Amino acid sequence: MADVFKGLNLLETLKESIENNKLSDVKDAVEDLLISRINLAVVGDRVDEKASFLNSLRGLGPGDEGAAPFPSPVAPEEVEGYPNPKHPDFRLWDLPPVPNTSPFEPEGYMDRVKFFRYNAVFMTFTQTPIPTSVEVFLEARSLQRQTVYFVLLASAKDTEKSLEEKRKASLEVLTSQGVRQPKVYLVRPSALEKFDFPGLLTDMSGDLPEIRAHALLLALPALTSDLVTQKKEAFKALVWAAASLSGGVSAIPVPLVASMVDSSVAVRILTKAHLSLCVDDESVERLARQRGMEPATLKELRTCVLSVEVTKAEVKKRLAAAEKDLATVSSKLVEMAIPRHARSASRSFAAMLQALNSAIDEMAADSEKIVAAALGKGK
Repeated sequence: MADVFKGLNLLETLKESIENNKLSDVKDAVEDLLISRINLAVVGDRVDEKASFLNSLRGLGPGDEGAAPFPSPVAPEEVEGYPNPKHPDFRLWDLPPVPNTSPFEPEGYMDRVKFFRYNAVFMTFTQTPIPTSVEVFLEARSLQRQTVYFVLLASAKDTEKSLEEKRKASLEVLTSQGVRQPKVYLVRPSALEKFDFPGLLTDMSGDLPEIRAHALLLALPALTSDLVTQKKEAFKALVWAAASLSGGVSAIPVPLVASMVDSSVAVRILTKAHLSLCVDDESVERLARQRGMEPATLKELRTCVLSVEVTKAEVKKRLAAAEKDLATVSSKLVEMAIPRHARSASRSFAAMLQALNSAIDEMAADSEKIVAAALGKGK
């Protein structure tokens, strides 16, 4: 667990809440992470690249059910919402372009699209940002809103040279309008693992509140091996918090209740991991279609039973095995330092921690193999 403590600020926050007996805060955090409640907005012209970007953020291709269509049937001034098929509370919003008019009042546009209801906003364009969109950005910054980002969407006809020229021109536009230390993220809508999108995620994780950054991480598709590793570490923070609650670390345990709660919470966490790591059948099949591969080729890379399906029977089996494994000299030494009335709570905590961390390691290993095979085919 040392690496997880070091790598995740969220876990430090949860640990502090446990130590201060603020169990309601930990419970709220666990629920929020399991739900992945986050809203992202994408501003810009409703072009093919924007629709592709909206879909890729949800792991969808243009022909998948629920995909954002192009051309868009939405009226030019309307806002359209797109839920994530696997994580319903992760919602993307297609916002209309900022009007290119003069005079322009950024407050009017921001009020109309409810700009501040979103956790983060992508200001997208395919050439250079228009002056009025920069005005909206500056207005947001003046109100201490940091999670607004300029995103240059690459089209199929763009070359590396033309994209760098567009980026340079865009930075000049931003600088001329008073944006300090401007950033333009270059994104390939149909292949988010390329160009600047991983760096954009890194910057967002520093700008968003911890709980929102982790909710975003868990809801995004498994795009790269690094992202899979980040997801794994985030789930281990979630496991620690859930084990603390269900194991009754801060309370006197009630016989038989802890194990039943453990099983229920464990199933929810592993089901969430199953979907987040994209090892479920539907995600694997969709990825295979997008990469021009046979689904069976990717499916056979799954060696963990839970990668194929999360069942209550398998989860209970793993919890029971972990509890049995705790009958070792090392666990007895730990118990010697714990008051007698809290020992069963400690065993419940340790068993859940061991069982779920092991399961997540196995599922993440399968996810990494699938991602590596798909990216290799893509190359």
